[in-house]
Amino acid sequence: MVTAELAATIPALVFVLLIALNAVLIGINQVRCVDAARVAARAAARGDSPGAVQAAGARAAPSGSAVVVSTAGSDVTVTVTAPVPGPFGWLVGGHRLTSTVTTPAEAVDAAP
Repeated sequence: MVTAELAATIPALVFVLLIALNAVLIGINQVRCVDAARVAARAAARGDSPGAVQAAGARAAPSGSAVVVSTAGSDVTVTVTAPVPGPFGWLVGGHRLTSTVTTPAEAVDAAP
């Protein structure tokens, strides 16, 4: 009797644990997207070159991410998108993790 109950319960428990671990992995990658967008926006606001801004964002972002930098007036906007990771990433279809940061560009002072 107990064996049959365990045979039904253990696979269900493993499945629930896998879903919980996948949710944690998605959360970690979302935080990495936020950090990457913040780092890249800060670099762009300082006036770093576009290549340096892309590299800064790519270093902090999850693998397979895209870093897009745009400017509008004196504001710099960086958007980082990443695929949903983990073994159950296919369950969410075409959804991607996204983070957008907008910051004002710093004024460049002329050297005396």
